Amino acid sequence: MKSDLGLVHVITGDGKGKTTTSLGIAFRAAGHNLKVAVIQFLKGGSYIGEYMAAQKFPNILWKQFGKNCTYLDERLDTPFECGSCRDCFLNDEDAARSSREAIKFAKEITKSGEYDLIILDEANVAVSYAFVQPKELIELIKNKNPKTELIITGRGAHEEVLKLADYVSEVKKIKHPIDKGVYGRWGVEY
Repeated sequence: MKSDLGLVHVITGDGKGKTTTSLGIAFRAAGHNLKVAVIQFLKGGSYIGEYMAAQKFPNILWKQFGKNCTYLDERLDTPFECGSCRDCFLNDEDAARSSREAIKFAKEITKSGEYDLIILDEANVAVSYAFVQPKELIELIKNKNPKTELIITGRGAHEEVLKLADYVSEVKKIKHPIDKGVYGRWGVEY
């Protein structure tokens, strides 16, 4: 029930599945007709499966603050190997600028009360690379609408963010194909 909402989740760690876990919750919430906002720090990619699936839900807002795939027009609707070109990764200057835009947008939307669930995907990474100051994310958490459920993902969660959270999950890497040079796979990682 909406009256039960308002807790803060942090999903961090070096393992695969932080974004995937948060988006599972997003789709669950959307299926129950809750209003959901997904704000992605440092990520672009309208070719990813979860972004395309979210477009089918009128109650999910998805906003990316990253660079889209350079080769998107050639790849859409076709399985392709992603990961080797790295063109979608932002340089530090662009990452800092886009992270400032993302945190500004996130502060506004989390205060508004317009959304039942908000995901700040990779916000922890933006803080750990000093693209966003820890105090900005801490203030966002403290000033969010009390009835808005908030999920913050990404490696390297700041200690104060962890203290403010109601849920903290650490995804630990034990083994990953990237260690053998296998990058993200279409339909599984993107």
